Amino acid sequence: MTPQFELDTLKIRIAAPELAALDLRVRVQRALRQLILDGVLAPGLRLPATRTLAQSLGVSRDTVEMAYAQLRLDGYLRRQAGSGSFVSESIGASLLGKPATTLPPLSAQPVALSARGAHILASGGVADQQSVKAFATGLPETRAFPLDVWERLRRQAAGEHRASVLLHGDPQGAEPLRQAIADYVNLERGARATAGRVLVLSSTRQALYLCAQVLADAHDPILMEDPGYFGARKAFEMAQLQVVPVPVDADGLCIGHLRADRSGANTIYVTPSHQYPMGATLALERRLALTAWAAERQGWIIEDDYDSQFHYAGLPTACVQGLDTQQRTIYLGTFAKSLYPGLRLGYMVLPPALVKPMTHARSILDGHTPQLDQLTLARFIADGHFAAHVRAMRKVYAVRRDAMAQAVQRHLPHVVTAQLPPGGLQMPCLLHEGRDELETVRLAAQAGIVLPGLSRLYATPPTRGGWLLGFAALTPHEIDSDIVRLARALG
Repeated sequence: MTPQFELDTLKIRIAAPELAALDLRVRVQRALRQLILDGVLAPGLRLPATRTLAQSLGVSRDTVEMAYAQLRLDGYLRRQAGSGSFVSESIGASLLGKPATTLPPLSAQPVALSARGAHILASGGVADQQSVKAFATGLPETRAFPLDVWERLRRQAAGEHRASVLLHGDPQGAEPLRQAIADYVNLERGARATAGRVLVLSSTRQALYLCAQVLADAHDPILMEDPGYFGARKAFEMAQLQVVPVPVDADGLCIGHLRADRSGANTIYVTPSHQYPMGATLALERRLALTAWAAERQGWIIEDDYDSQFHYAGLPTACVQGLDTQQRTIYLGTFAKSLYPGLRLGYMVLPPALVKPMTHARSILDGHTPQLDQLTLARFIADGHFAAHVRAMRKVYAVRRDAMAQAVQRHLPHVVTAQLPPGGLQMPCLLHEGRDELETVRLAAQAGIVLPGLSRLYATPPTRGGWLLGFAALTPHEIDSDIVRLARALG
């Protein structure tokens, strides 16, 4: 080291705020390492003796000795008995970085991505709302969630299973949760499930990604409702599938268009209990026709039952999976809407032939879902808390749905017409002629309001724009006041 300059530089580096939380010996080692990488300390340069540097820095000799020792182990220093410590010559100039001031920022450099990566970057991701804000979709009421009960059950599960929950879990999911899910969907949704056919996952989007990977090859066609769930389309596109739209009407998926399809697709994604985003319930005759189509094509139905628990006009229609005698339906469910989105727990009920391949694919993707969360949820369901919470929230959401419809009618009759959904957590609204969807979304954003547009959910732009207003996470008073704010913003 040159006597003064590098010593002062070293002192500045050691005192850097980003190193403040580290042990002193680590700070000395990191600062020296960076000086070597920056080329300030050249290859072959002799460093001060540990005693000398310790005195100059005002630290113990052991601190410097341990820093030197780690740098030698990492290959930055060469130490020779009787001669001293030297910056390793093997780091050669070709491997050294230039001073940071001369390097262009990484964002200014071209980044080489795969064709798939470039497509993902260009098309964008899926943005989940991370806070309650009018009128974001897909958010349940979390303020009323029984956290005290959940925490008690979590402690019980941890106490019973102890260290075993800290190990890797079964990729298919914890058996108590798989059994609880099977019992619930059989009773409440008319499904045909067993614990052995349930695969526990982190989310519906993970389930869709697995379906895309296991059931189709790149560039294969896959059918999907139009309009439809944005996250599903993104999952299929990321797998490089060709998404083929099938129109929906007031009774759900148009079976005539499905039968007329000549793309060669043998898999379809549907939301029959509560079509996303328009809210239709697929009529029984269409459900039976859908299962017949899958049998004829020797194909698959991906049934997303994302919020079927929240039906406000009588009991919800039984799921398609329970009607499918040919076992061609993959049933998807999630607890993000019925409990809370941060739980990150969903599931598939699979045909027997798909259990092993889907489980293997899941094991490669991320191994398994945290065991303690699974065991806590299993107790929550088995002890009746889940059913009780859903019943309570169904009443709350019905009131909020009506409050949303009334607020839109009261404050925005000149802008949109609300479509009263029979279930779900959001309300579709269609703009009146002369109103531009993008402009309304822009004006709402300026007022701090999330206004999810309908057009992005269509494969081809609709003739009439609109919104999808989330109401479940807002009280009736909040809904009314936020609709008033929106009305003012739109003028």
